[in-house]
Amino acid sequence: MPVTKEELAVVHERETNAAPASLLQYSSGYEIPAAGAEGIVAGAAGTRRTSRVALILAGFVLPIALLILWLVVTSLAMVPAYKLPSPADVWTAATELFNDGVLATHIAISTQRVFIGFVIGAVAGLALGAVVGLSTWGSALLAPTIGAFRAVPSLAWVPLLVLYVGINEDSKVILIAIGALFPVYTTVAGALRHVDPHLVELGHAYGLGRLSLLSQVQLPAVVPSIVSGLRLALAQAWLFLVAAELIASSMGLGFLLVDSQNNGRVDRMWLTIILLGILGKTTDALIGLLEKYLLKRWG
Repeated sequence: MPVTKEELAVVHERETNAAPASLLQYSSGYEIPAAGAEGIVAGAAGTRRTSRVALILAGFVLPIALLILWLVVTSLAMVPAYKLPSPADVWTAATELFNDGVLATHIAISTQRVFIGFVIGAVAGLALGAVVGLSTWGSALLAPTIGAFRAVPSLAWVPLLVLYVGINEDSKVILIAIGALFPVYTTVAGALRHVDPHLVELGHAYGLGRLSLLSQVQLPAVVPSIVSGLRLALAQAWLFLVAAELIASSMGLGFLLVDSQNNGRVDRMWLTIILLGILGKTTDALIGLLEKYLLKRWG
């Protein structure tokens, strides 16, 4: 009995949508022993681990090379010491501040300000981005004004914050929150505008309401964009930290940087810059862990 075109189409669809067999099942079809197949799997896992370790170690190559170059330049006195201190001088400055109990306080206060401001700005940016990205009227009403505020330089907010909020901790946190808000808003709004409309139609077909559609369909579809916005927001928060600690601050890494400049302590200036880089990279790595969790849950 001849096979009809409809039957062929059904068979083709089943073969296409079938889940791929595991490596052990695949190898058994070619009469490869189970022990050999397990060895192949173990070898592939070991190769992945080795490549992952190699990639992590590769990230240290450039910092080590820069450190060696720094040592060579300062050892040969190619740059005057009052312009470029040696790594030993910077380490000595760090030891002095640590022994005085000041360095840990500077780091803790700055980290706290960045964390609080980042959380506030990220939540506000996510909410505004959702409104602008999902609502035509919301975009028409809010997008032009938010775009104008986004173009204002960070230091321009300082006099207004001092005038309306005062010289206190709130003004510093608000300035950092402003810096963190706009990257999250921009990425989330842009990503939600380009969510696949078929996914939205499917959610409507299952009877999902507006909030359920947002939490179960639209936000999971833009998880990579949200994480990218959070990373940009965190970097922006550290950038705004220095401007925030210019507001009559007496503690924090931004204050330490400016105070070192005023006192001609170039070693402490370099120490502060290195600490800001390390802290920024560490917090960015934490966002990377969040990204893996979100992609595992919703990806």
